[in-house]
Amino acid sequence: MAVKLIAVDMDGTFLNPHGEYNKARFREQYQQLVQRNIKFVVASGNQYYQLKSFFDDIDEQIAYVAEGGGYVVDKKKEIYCGKLEPEQVAQVLGWISRTPGINTIVCGRNGAYVLEGTDEAFISRMRRYYHRLAKVQDYAQISDTIFKFALSYVEDDVYPLMGEITTQIGGIVAPVTSGHGSVDLIITGNHKASGLRKIQQIYDIRDEEVLAFGDSGNDLEMLSYAGYGFAMENASAPAKSAAKYIAPSNREDGVLNVIDDVLNGRAPFA
Repeated sequence: MAVKLIAVDMDGTFLNPHGEYNKARFREQYQQLVQRNIKFVVASGNQYYQLKSFFDDIDEQIAYVAEGGGYVVDKKKEIYCGKLEPEQVAQVLGWISRTPGINTIVCGRNGAYVLEGTDEAFISRMRRYYHRLAKVQDYAQISDTIFKFALSYVEDDVYPLMGEITTQIGGIVAPVTSGHGSVDLIITGNHKASGLRKIQQIYDIRDEEVLAFGDSGNDLEMLSYAGYGFAMENASAPAKSAAKYIAPSNREDGVLNVIDDVLNGRAPFA
């Protein structure tokens, strides 16, 4: 089956451990993808405004499934924006406020928000992923469409926390992890796979024609449904279990190596 859409997670997948990628090599590949009408999609838990900074010269041509499926853009046009109702936002924030050891970012269409007084080291670290990040004195000051909460937990093992979230507020948000104590609360039913399918509908692309790359818990749905789901060699065990194939690690330009296999008709794309 021919590949008609390539979706890449960013951190731990498309980007190397230094947060970079081989831009010259990818641009050569991208020109061939365009010639073959293969759609390129960035699928990440990160903010749209951060993701587009990596692809400034082709931004008008590609698509983004940002914020773990909460915000979808194609050719700079908004395709989908998730929305939590104000009472749902208040319920989630109320639960978070009663749970110690959590730093929180509230994510919306126009930017992300953090309370004044939040640990500055955390804020500085998060600015890497949220290029639009504002401090507010009170969450009530936020005037935006909210679709995600990004949590950083004091414990590396976030699975007990995720279980508690599912029990207490699972009807509103679903917890997914990207590792290192990070948990995103996304609208239940929203994820990278649901975002990709919105792009597929535009271009009449079937699931079996999708090639997807990922490395962590927020990639599971995408890796399992795609016809060619590739977990990175450096991926978590759940990601590897969800995927049909394994790509070389992000240290070895694993995504670009597999794209070369697509372009040259090598297995499993022969």
